Amino acid sequence: MNIVILTGAGVSAESGLGTFRDSGGLWETFKIEDVATPEAWKRNPKLVLDFYNERRRQNKQAEPNKAHFALAELAKHHSVSIITQNIDDLHERAGSTNVLHLHGEIMKGKTSESSTDYFDITDVITIGDLYKGKQKRPHVVWFGESVPKMDEAEVIASQADLFIVVGTSLNVYPAAGLVNYVHENCQLIVVDPNAEELKMTNAVLISEVASIALPKLVDELIK
Repeated sequence: MNIVILTGAGVSAESGLGTFRDSGGLWETFKIEDVATPEAWKRNPKLVLDFYNERRRQNKQAEPNKAHFALAELAKHHSVSIITQNIDDLHERAGSTNVLHLHGEIMKGKTSESSTDYFDITDVITIGDLYKGKQKRPHVVWFGESVPKMDEAEVIASQADLFIVVGTSLNVYPAAGLVNYVHENCQLIVVDPNAEELKMTNAVLISEVASIALPKLVDELIK
């Protein structure tokens, strides 16, 4: 069976990484237009770098949780593709290998929006840190920038026999639109504490946090 999983911030939140949109999330502390847009980068690059340096520091301290490990276990029994909106590397650290990051990766850097010449970042980026003569920036898709891997994600979604949405409220586009690319015979499962609020009549809704629901769901899928 070909299983595709779309993961969002709710999966990482259980590892202690702050979500962006929830109550008490990062966007209540920081303004999007100050730290997560191309205009912010031009206006105050140091503030932007400091914001993502802190995200990188927190990522390094966080550990994968039971949801991450369950998905890695699932891949030992089925063909599994993970499409994630998360910029952390917790899926990979749990053992998953087929992971597509829609919004970039906090542990990588680049020099421009369009650059695909990525490099590893293990510590902080500061003003004056150059790569091939250009200022380094985080490999993160900012608001107002294109999502370069969206086409690839749409193809992956269209090939799913089972499509599982985990830890996302399906409010962030274009990622949320991936559910519209699954074929009519594909089973759709949504795992989220607020899943019932989505009122998706074409999906099985599981209103639990990922670390509780996914291990149970994976056990069923590998029987």
